[in-house]
Amino acid sequence: MNSQYMQQPPPPQQFNAQAGFGGYPAPPQGMPPAQQQFRPQQPQNGPAPMPQPGQMGGFPQRPPPGSMVTNPGGVGTMSGGGGTIPGSMGTMPRPQMGPGMGPQQPQSQVLGGPQLHPQSQGQHLQQQQQLNGPHMPPPLNGPHMPPPLNGPHQQGGPQLQSSPKMQQQPGGAPMPQAQLEQASGPGHQMPPPPGGGMPPSNIPPQLQTQMAGMTINGPRMPPTSQNNYSPTTGYSHSSFPPAVNGTSPPDLISPGYINGTPQVSGPGRGPQQRPPPPQMDAYNSGYSVPPVNSYPPSPQQQMGYPPPQPGYPPSQPGYPPAPVQPAPTYPGAQQAPRRLDPDQMPSPLQVMQEDQKTKGGMFYTNQRGQVPPLVTTQFVVQDQGNCSPRYMRSTMYNVPVNVDMMKQTAVPFGLVISPLARPLEEESLPPIVDMGELGPVRCIRCKAYMCPFMQFIDGGRRFQCLFCKATTDVPDAYFQHLDHTGHRIDRYERPELVLGTYEFVATREYCRNEQFPKPPAMIFMIDVSYNNVKSGLVHLLCAQMKDILRNLPREPGADKSCVRVGFVTYNNSVHFYNVKACLAQPQMMVVGDTNEMFMPLLDGFLVDPQESEAVIDSLMQQIPQMFAETRETDTILAPVIQAGMEALKAAECSGKLLIFHTSLPTAEAPGKLKNRDDRKLLATEKEKTVLNPQNNFYNNLGQECVSAGCSVDLFILNNSFVDLATIGQICRLTGGEVFKYTYFQANIDGERLIADIKYNVGRPIVFDAIMRVRTSTGVRPTDFFGHFFMSNTTDMELASIDCDKAVALEIKHDDKLTEEEGVFVQVALLHTSCSGQRRIRILNLSLKTCSQMADLYRACELDTIVNFFAKQALYRLRENPPKQVKDSLVNRCAMMLACYRKNCASPSSAGQLILPECMKLLPLYISCVLKSDAISGGSDMTIDDRAFVMYAVNVMDIPNSVVYFYPRLIPLHDIDLDSSDIPLPIRCSAEKLRDDGAYLLDNGIHMFLWFGMGLAPEWVQAVFGVPTSAQINTDDTKLPDLDNPLSQRIRELIAIVRLERHRFMRLTLVRQRDKMEMLMKHFLVEDRGMDGTASYVDFLCHMHKEIRSILS
Repeated sequence: MNSQYMQQPPPPQQFNAQAGFGGYPAPPQGMPPAQQQFRPQQPQNGPAPMPQPGQMGGFPQRPPPGSMVTNPGGVGTMSGGGGTIPGSMGTMPRPQMGPGMGPQQPQSQVLGGPQLHPQSQGQHLQQQQQLNGPHMPPPLNGPHMPPPLNGPHQQGGPQLQSSPKMQQQPGGAPMPQAQLEQASGPGHQMPPPPGGGMPPSNIPPQLQTQMAGMTINGPRMPPTSQNNYSPTTGYSHSSFPPAVNGTSPPDLISPGYINGTPQVSGPGRGPQQRPPPPQMDAYNSGYSVPPVNSYPPSPQQQMGYPPPQPGYPPSQPGYPPAPVQPAPTYPGAQQAPRRLDPDQMPSPLQVMQEDQKTKGGMFYTNQRGQVPPLVTTQFVVQDQGNCSPRYMRSTMYNVPVNVDMMKQTAVPFGLVISPLARPLEEESLPPIVDMGELGPVRCIRCKAYMCPFMQFIDGGRRFQCLFCKATTDVPDAYFQHLDHTGHRIDRYERPELVLGTYEFVATREYCRNEQFPKPPAMIFMIDVSYNNVKSGLVHLLCAQMKDILRNLPREPGADKSCVRVGFVTYNNSVHFYNVKACLAQPQMMVVGDTNEMFMPLLDGFLVDPQESEAVIDSLMQQIPQMFAETRETDTILAPVIQAGMEALKAAECSGKLLIFHTSLPTAEAPGKLKNRDDRKLLATEKEKTVLNPQNNFYNNLGQECVSAGCSVDLFILNNSFVDLATIGQICRLTGGEVFKYTYFQANIDGERLIADIKYNVGRPIVFDAIMRVRTSTGVRPTDFFGHFFMSNTTDMELASIDCDKAVALEIKHDDKLTEEEGVFVQVALLHTSCSGQRRIRILNLSLKTCSQMADLYRACELDTIVNFFAKQALYRLRENPPKQVKDSLVNRCAMMLACYRKNCASPSSAGQLILPECMKLLPLYISCVLKSDAISGGSDMTIDDRAFVMYAVNVMDIPNSVVYFYPRLIPLHDIDLDSSDIPLPIRCSAEKLRDDGAYLLDNGIHMFLWFGMGLAPEWVQAVFGVPTSAQINTDDTKLPDLDNPLSQRIRELIAIVRLERHRFMRLTLVRQRDKMEMLMKHFLVEDRGMDGTASYVDFLCHMHKEIRSILS
């Protein structure tokens, strides 16, 4: 949530059909482009700019390793058309077609080692073998390697070691211009010498020997033919390959290939342009190692290199991996380590920054199948026919025409829908259309609502539905003539004809019992047993209730809320309170028979909080006194929910229960539960026995609540097991949410609890809702994920839904599609607003269709895919063993990438890992999903904690799931005091934590402030008020309020980060090498997990192995 969300947006424009629709603005003349392409500006000062492609003759220069290589045919074009590719990061001129050069291919991220030219290597190979031994790689500038940057190494020339500012950008994005500098003299366009070899004098012998003896990713292990990776247990160190498929580290683009297309010399091309060598840094050697025997033959073996001799012993622990080499002596050299450089892997931070550059600004929704900006990008939506991506996103915007292609690619076709998402201040709220007694105009067959996809025919007397192709007569009151283009002449006065999102005012037939609803209510139900009184909860809630009630939701532009409130307390009985405004003192009524719960009070229970303010204040003073001496520890829960539901039924309104509960319901009453706390079962095949409800009582009660329009939010303040997996079902089925505060103490957690309650009651919310998703013929929604109840196969019933909740659904083919027509989606949400008006919110989305896989892979939305996969995995965990669910996810990911490699990428060495541009982060994100507590939480967490995060992920919208699976790590030690922006985050790895640094990590649920032991005393004094890091009290949950610019800046930053999330995250201070550091490092998702789960690099290697296994 951005800070501007805290202000009330302007009221939506009301449209009255009978009074006329004057004044709806038409789009400006000259439709603006769907998106503006921004190019990074060149540096004003510094070295001369790099020669542009084509200026130096021959084939264009290849960017350095890690750069994005796009299609040779211009800005993301395919042969035969195909339009632009969003997010393209560079272009190259179209080469002439020649023998062996197929049609152009979609953008790829090419990860893999250098390729060999097929010329005979001759005598140079024999010399190299004598130097390296039979299993060593060729020297740095062997026959298939590019020459050094400036020819033979010179002491005065540029060094191969990169400075921090010139280090290659992670994620494969273009480097700064200064880094790409290369002189354009004759020495940089050298034709290959005869035979393809380079004179050995091109490189100092010290570097040759150093590179020859180098092993990447540690010593080589014995060969194996088994896949010893398990997402559950991680890797077996005895068999993991030392590099990506044993050939080369990922992200190295082959000199012989650009995006998989061979570079050839020929007439009109000039000599082959040799690429600059990769930059050397402390973590990346950048060259290949021999393959493991379990892999297919490597390029070296295929092109004349002898295979490793069978009698040669492989390196093992305890044996040196190679003869000891002398240390490099040239200036600035560093000893190359024995592993891949994680910084050369695709980086989410780089992808987000590039998307901000290319897609930030205005986003117009006037194009079918247009891929929207990432959720992390700052953009403003101009609704021009398709709904804002804040409300609905698709996993793909180019849908395959047949089911066979869907099966081959394995890419899911899903939607993630947040129908009440908050728009930005600069964006307009969905307009409200009142059609009077006529009601919304709908298709006669499929009941789709009038939208921009409908086509008027017969002079405007009928319209054809693009969802089902049926033709419907236009009601006389809705008739209007058509212009010369076939559009209604009043279309710019009617939002439903030009916008993607709008609301209809519903007529009586859309209401329960055909009666217009009353304003909804919220009931506060407080557990007043011993634990809650002792922890200070009861006193805190009563003291803050007046402020909480000021935040009740209201319509945009309204002065006050229409929501009514009621109050209940309970322990082993239920207490109702009459707070009618005319009373001098509140009245208490107790229901002791919890087996037959009823509502003893009709008039005076639900009241206007402003009218009854004095009586409510008196009640809040009396409740802590009444229960101050209680010793009651047994509590009930189900009868309390029944009481709230009966109260809403009696008042004939919908609403929400906010229940503050503390312990397992063990009292003799309906809904009594047993203690089945056995955390050892987590992450085993038996975990579903404790993650599924122990009985169906709360499921059945949840269904009753939905039918009454009663939603339930649970605030759990437990000191022990409460069986959240069972009682949380009431939230799952009613569209509610779970909040959890283990070991709650009012003086420590009070601020967090009250902030969560205020936000919860104040956010945009609707009640008693039914959602249906309609699609055009050929596809249909089949599977649904989220917090709702379904009594049939099409309608999701939600007792409430708010701006932070999302539902996901999968769409499958039931017939063939045509490329011309596309796919149309319409979401209709029938609901009661917080003012008590019955409305229907409509969301429309149009997608393209395609018959080529390359078009599909160009138009996928990865963040949506990951959100969908996570929700689907949680659903499957209820029935299947966790290992099966995780293996299935890994296999699905591998199939998606293998299909791209097989059908869309140009032929290239199997040693290259080639990723689609829009999915280059898929391995990282799938690794993060597999590591997350929601999917893999084991016995190191409680069963209730595991259930809590599972519920949280189940309702997460995409902005929250992005940061949950890949947390944000922000450096604080060098923060700019003059800026109010959030500093750029860094990669989520412990290697990025400096001893003299301080960092803020958040994932939407947890927030850590980590500080090193070497942190500057001045910084520590300014922020914490103590001289050294060792004296900081890590038990504190807030920073001291010190009067200096640095302290103010850090505290403001933490407040901004909290405002972006819908939960108030407790701040945990973590000192370097303290016990809490292990907990915080659990969220550094690029590293190897403490439970043996794979690091990002290891998982990428494993994914490459899986892809090769599928392809072979």
